[in-house]
Amino acid sequence: MAKQKEIVEEPLERKLWKAADKLRKNVDAGEYKHVVLGLVFLKYISDAFEELFQELTKQKKDGADPEDKNEYTAEKVFYVPKKARWNYIQGRAKLPSIGKDVDDAMDAIEKDNPSLKGVLPKVFAQEKLEKASLGGLVDIVSTATLGTKEAQSKDILGRVFEYFLGEFALAEGKKGGQFYTPGSVVKLLVEMLEPYEGRVFDPCCGSGGMFVQSEKFIKHHQDHYKKNNGKKLSLNPADHISIYGQESNQTTWRLAKMNLAIRGIDSSNVKWNNEGSFLNDAHKDLKADYIIANPPFNDSDWSGELLQKDARWVYGVPPAGNANYAWIQHFLYHTAANGKAGFVLAKGSLTSKTSNEGEIRKALIENDLLDCIVNLPAKLFLNTQIPACLWFLSRNKQKRKREILFIDARNLGFLKTRKNLEFTDEDIAKVARTYHNWRASTSSAAKYEDVQGFCKSVSIEEVKALNYVVTPGRFVGLADDEDDFNFAERFTSLKTELEKQIVEEDELNKRIANNLSKIKIEVEV
Repeated sequence: MAKQKEIVEEPLERKLWKAADKLRKNVDAGEYKHVVLGLVFLKYISDAFEELFQELTKQKKDGADPEDKNEYTAEKVFYVPKKARWNYIQGRAKLPSIGKDVDDAMDAIEKDNPSLKGVLPKVFAQEKLEKASLGGLVDIVSTATLGTKEAQSKDILGRVFEYFLGEFALAEGKKGGQFYTPGSVVKLLVEMLEPYEGRVFDPCCGSGGMFVQSEKFIKHHQDHYKKNNGKKLSLNPADHISIYGQESNQTTWRLAKMNLAIRGIDSSNVKWNNEGSFLNDAHKDLKADYIIANPPFNDSDWSGELLQKDARWVYGVPPAGNANYAWIQHFLYHTAANGKAGFVLAKGSLTSKTSNEGEIRKALIENDLLDCIVNLPAKLFLNTQIPACLWFLSRNKQKRKREILFIDARNLGFLKTRKNLEFTDEDIAKVARTYHNWRASTSSAAKYEDVQGFCKSVSIEEVKALNYVVTPGRFVGLADDEDDFNFAERFTSLKTELEKQIVEEDELNKRIANNLSKIKIEVEV
């Protein structure tokens, strides 16, 4: 008897994405994401409202009022006016006025919930958004239960929102990087920084992924924290961390506010202004315990010429044509006395010596601020082919003084698609564990050991000898298996592959020529 093939049910987020993306038609991904995510958000808060509404209705005899906004505020549930509730919207999905109805619903919700003022998208009545498609999208979103207590306990909406953000970033290409940092990169940063308690700051916060992952980190590591600190964290991350952020793109800021609102994370200190963190620092006096960020790579349009005498440039004036070292010093300026910073930068920041960058890097190293550098593999980022790395800075090294850890993670990760690579949980754990073991002790009996081709602890004197260039590959060397590299064998293999490709291309060209010869073209004179 033949074995029956096991049917693996497709995850809800993927089903919803496929269905929603089919209705996109003539609206590009950049605009469509606000349509889809806006409806997903509306369905979530309506689900949560409706569940509490039913509970309060049953308690009317005891004095409960299901239309009292204060009842919802007390339970940290958004109040949803009658004409914004999902059953009302779904009932009008087939009407030509559905676009205006949804825009009106968003307006009404903002009026009754001050924390959402100016956040929700009102893009549903635009002409190019076909009303039949919008109605179809409403019906698709209706199939998912997102905001009930059971759904929240399973983080269904969180999964849907994160999946959609990733898919839209992929669809938008280069523009997608403005609001989205790949999840595995965010997770690696957070696992290495371990933001258990204190102030978490991201001055270029995009859609808020760093904050979301920080909250997840606390929830996932409560037992570990108790073991190492002798006390237990409460189940509510808000009791332990407060978040601060800034974003210069208003539509991206709205995504961040929605992304945080669906998780009950206080986003009152996530600010927007179109001037950005350099020209208009929204948190001038903040000294954060953790800085986690992914600033724009090699940004040449950061108004550096206007900030030549800025107080933040303690270690040297950054070049007006590249913001990398301006970001580094901006992060340090906002780092508390015992604080840490972890962030993504273009790999060129490790070696650049132009326009004072080499001198700034030298000053950072000599002041013992650089903790760790992680070299990242290619294809991790959706929006750029520029090689990237992670920097970790520490204001007060308890151990490992005048040492720097170098990790080469270029051989980690797997190809999720032809163009996109992702770290596995095991990859993330390997890098994070190496970093934490290294920080834990300087004893020769400690868990940390240098691994040829992967990691090495290096003294500042050794870095100085290489003229303060901090590329991990220069220190960790080649992996043992790479030392046995057989040039002749590899050359023969590549030659065979190339010859095969040439034969295949010749065959393809012959078929194309043959098909073209069969096409008759008639020309009227």
